[in-house]
Amino acid sequence: MTKQISFSKYEQKVLPNFRQKIGAAESTEDVKKFFVYTVQELFESIFAEKIDFEYEDIELMPGKEPYYLLSKQLVSSNEFKSVWNESDLPRLLSRLAETAVNRYKHLKKRPERTDAKIRM
Repeated sequence: MTKQISFSKYEQKVLPNFRQKIGAAESTEDVKKFFVYTVQELFESIFAEKIDFEYEDIELMPGKEPYYLLSKQLVSSNEFKSVWNESDLPRLLSRLAETAVNRYKHLKKRPERTDAKIRM
């Protein structure tokens, strides 16, 4: 059995702010943006400047599991790949993505309320 690295302490650091932002999101675009920013923050904590993360490296994909997409450039990086394959990072990202997608679906069901808030 191989040893797996756990990054749950990093998840616990970003989770309260993520939940607050997702809960306050007024549009589906807000949800996508907050998800990306949170994942960037998580990755930057974990990789400590070893990898330069761009906004385009991470995307929320509400219609397709695992609900997120990482850029080919990112997943082909040896530094990223070794951590990704030997840790709980995929599960952490899945949990964040599920939370974001649930909020996304909720906002998508009620676009008239979202539009009304934006017009105010």
